[in-house]
Amino acid sequence: MQATEIIRRNTAERRRDTLERLGSERDIWVSTAHPEHGPHQVPLWFLWDGRAMWMCTSADSATVRNVRKEPRVRLALPDTVDVVLLQGEVKWYPAREVPEDAADAFADKFGWDPRREETPFVYLCVEPRTVRAWRGVPELGGRVVMGVRGEASDRMGGDHPPGRR
Repeated sequence: MQATEIIRRNTAERRRDTLERLGSERDIWVSTAHPEHGPHQVPLWFLWDGRAMWMCTSADSATVRNVRKEPRVRLALPDTVDVVLLQGEVKWYPAREVPEDAADAFADKFGWDPRREETPFVYLCVEPRTVRAWRGVPELGGRVVMGVRGEASDRMGGDHPPGRR
């Protein structure tokens, strides 16, 4: 998309487009920080279940080390023109403790089941507290399209996530 092609969307359109992207995208950038080790950013596969993002990474990764100390994270879909930034707190689950329906859905989406790996993996779950979305300068105003107003399913327009029904 070229900057000259940007047509300003209203909040409902941005929200709809954002939810569509969350349901169809595969990769997300995850930003964490640690008081002693500083910031860390990594791309991970993710599953959107209608309410929360589910990701998985090695148990000994810097990402897991950081969220154990500081659970606040920033997530970004990988597009600099159609920007989607999410902010929330991580709940983490060792592979043997993750809700089965979340892990099954993750395995179905990616054809890979971290629970079957010899090395330990940790699932990360983030219910976004704030979602910002914009396409270029015309949409910078009003870029917060979803935020804390009640239950996450009300904010995000989705059903309850796996493991939370």
